[in-house]
Amino acid sequence: MQTLDVISVNLWQILISLGNLCLLFFMMKKFLYKPVKNVLAKRQAELEEHYVAAENAEAEAKASRDAWEEKLAGAQSEADSILKKATDNATYRGEQIVAGAKEQADSIIRIAKSEAELEKKKAEDGIKREIVEISGALTEKMLGREIKAEDHKALIDAFIEDIGDGND
Repeated sequence: MQTLDVISVNLWQILISLGNLCLLFFMMKKFLYKPVKNVLAKRQAELEEHYVAAENAEAEAKASRDAWEEKLAGAQSEADSILKKATDNATYRGEQIVAGAKEQADSIIRIAKSEAELEKKKAEDGIKREIVEISGALTEKMLGREIKAEDHKALIDAFIEDIGDGND
């Protein structure tokens, strides 16, 4: 009967083992489970804080990017405006220079025409004087006597006037 003692069930030993198991379970629950649960809860809270901080940083970066894009668009439109103003100013300045050059050219042409007219009158007066002198000398030779300068001049002026009226 010895084999039976080895296989037999001892109720007190089962109860003590169950008691030890329950005691061990409650001690583990009190001393290990709650602190580990608290550590895990703190860790979870830290992770959530990091996620919230990351979302806030992402939102801030997006807002900053949008602001920079808006500023960049404003700068582009301002650059276009400045370029258009510079082009308009250059066109206006070019037109002023062309108008000034045209006015100066017209002035030079007018001055040249008036100088040419003046030279023409001087040449005509010089030719008239030479004609008067030559005709006076010829008339003296032909008539063999001296004519008064006033009479001679009146005759020649009348002759030249007749010639001048015929050419115009």
